[in-house]
Amino acid sequence: MTNDTLKIPVFIPLIIGIIAISFSSIFVKWSDAPVSVQGMYRLVFTLFLMLPFTLKHIKALKSISLRKWLLLLLSGTFLALHFLFWMGSLKLTTVASSTILLSLQPVFVMAGAYFAFREKTSKPAIIGMLVAITGAVMIGWGDIGISKQHIQGDILSILGTIVVAVHMLIGQKLLKTIPAAIYSFSVFLSAVIVFAGYNTLLHIPMTGYSDKDWGIFLLLAIVPTVFGHVLFNWLLKYVTAATISMAILGEPVGATLLAYLLLNETLTFSQWAGGAIVLLGLYYFLKNTRILKKDKPPAPIKSPVTAGPIVKKG
Repeated sequence: MTNDTLKIPVFIPLIIGIIAISFSSIFVKWSDAPVSVQGMYRLVFTLFLMLPFTLKHIKALKSISLRKWLLLLLSGTFLALHFLFWMGSLKLTTVASSTILLSLQPVFVMAGAYFAFREKTSKPAIIGMLVAITGAVMIGWGDIGISKQHIQGDILSILGTIVVAVHMLIGQKLLKTIPAAIYSFSVFLSAVIVFAGYNTLLHIPMTGYSDKDWGIFLLLAIVPTVFGHVLFNWLLKYVTAATISMAILGEPVGATLLAYLLLNETLTFSQWAGGAIVLLGLYYFLKNTRILKKDKPPAPIKSPVTAGPIVKKG
């Protein structure tokens, strides 16, 4: 970790990541496979794609302590739970509703970062966050709570939002001392193990799926995972977890538009207006969010979630 300055404008990789993760909900909707199987193979293919880059940092494994390995396992567990909850929500509710609730992630991340890292955010940044969240709520306002099934989907999306916030906060802590490639590979491998155990316990078939489903598994690995989650993990070296979470607010805009074009999910005027407000709030937040300096380690944190120093969070 010798560099603490990004050599390209931060908005470029952020926009690439937002576009990539916006396709995630579309791919999930297109597949008929159980979400736990989609999540598992999504990460299995990602591991194969990452392997050549990860091997370059193989020597770094010797410096990882047992405590850090446990945190990596914990981060992977929360990532698996995120995919399980959020991808499950897409089977019960609309893309707009699911991604809207997922966009509330900055609320949990900022709260966790404050208690875990004593990380403060400027008032203008908070205003930007509130504006963006207001726009996000407008996008999905007409869809949320339409039926019991929609409510169940909403609850799953909220649970997915909470656990991904924890995942990201752990990442912010570990990436201070662990190369991004090692971090992502270890976390994804941990998540695959969790998924495999889950599928085995519930007797969910892990083979016998159509060529279409296998193609979607691969697309999930390449587009939203590599160009989305892996990219955001790398960016955590240069910006705060709250900044990454705020950038992800762009996902509801992209996902809702894609759902309109590819899934024939209709959009209301409030959803169009909300999308514009999300982008405005996102820009204002990013403009007023400080760059995280790597030479200033976070304050020790205590959290009931991690039974020790805390963890932070798609």
